[in-house]
Amino acid sequence: MKKQPETGFDRYFDEQMRDPEVRRAYETSRARVDMVDGLVRALDEAREAQGITKAELARRLGSEPAAVRRLLTSSQPNPTMTTFVAAADALGLEVRVTRRRAKASKAQARAARVGVPS
Repeated sequence: MKKQPETGFDRYFDEQMRDPEVRRAYETSRARVDMVDGLVRALDEAREAQGITKAELARRLGSEPAAVRRLLTSSQPNPTMTTFVAAADALGLEVRVTRRRAKASKAQARAARVGVPS
């Protein structure tokens, strides 16, 4: 597969990631966004696996179908915990918090490629 040419943004990003404080802040924010995205995806996958439509999920939640569509299809979902837990409950799911496994973030991997020490 052919590598895409580096853009001005790529160069700027790589330069910013050389600053340890900026890199830590980015990695923290990126990890949080990825967590929320993963949670919302898990809800939607469970909904699909159960054959439940978005409209039916909205009915179970007592909310408008448009609200459920926004929750499950937004490019930047940011549900409240109450909404997330209610949706999980409506799908027969239990929400648990567990300690994450140590894993290099995308930013750490990218920083390593450009030769920035962690």
